[in-house]
Amino acid sequence: MIEIGDRILLSNSERSFFAHVGAGTLSTDFGIIDLDALVGSNPGDQVFTPSGDVFIVHLPRPTDFFGTAKRSGAPMLPRDIGLVIGLTGMNRRDRVLDAGTGTGICAFFFSGIAASVVSYERRHEFHERACTNLKEAGATNIELICGDVREASGFFEVVHLDLLLEPSHIIHAHSVLTPGGFLAGYTPFIEQMGMLYDTASELFSEVTSYECIVREMDRSERGTRPSTRVGHSGFITIARK
Repeated sequence: MIEIGDRILLSNSERSFFAHVGAGTLSTDFGIIDLDALVGSNPGDQVFTPSGDVFIVHLPRPTDFFGTAKRSGAPMLPRDIGLVIGLTGMNRRDRVLDAGTGTGICAFFFSGIAASVVSYERRHEFHERACTNLKEAGATNIELICGDVREASGFFEVVHLDLLLEPSHIIHAHSVLTPGGFLAGYTPFIEQMGMLYDTASELFSEVTSYECIVREMDRSERGTRPSTRVGHSGFITIARK
């Protein structure tokens, strides 16, 4: 049951709108929705505007956040974030160190899996945007820090790096990882992947790099075939301490 203050997603066949349930209204292109009337509703319920347009009530998921969050640069795709989660075995006991935050999408996905996430972003404007995005998303177990991840202290089970990497980033990641913990580095170019792989190989017991390729399928009355869209997104290197 949806309660006062809960964040919801209202969707019809054309658009989706985020809102917080409670006093007030939501103005849309299709009419006004009474948000107080949604208290006590359930996911999947219908809500009608005065003009008769129908919206479906949903509880938003991280994939919805990816599609609607205000962007700062090019965020990792959900499919690549999923690889990081799967290849590191990220779970509810883990403390995760993340950098750079960017829009906050990776940190938000990780927060639904891990016990806690600490995310660093050096650029002040990106940090501020991520703070706004994650507050709106309702994330409660993420600490956002405006600064250099190489200043991070403590110990973590997973370190994730999505930034312009230098060898010192990999060395510092090794120093704050618990034994058996994982470093995951996302790099857009082969040269960066090679530097990460070579540096990590001198420190970590296991290092593997992957190219991220996914092909969508196009299906029509004529038949089914792989999409012509570019399926490559980047490279992920996983290193275990």
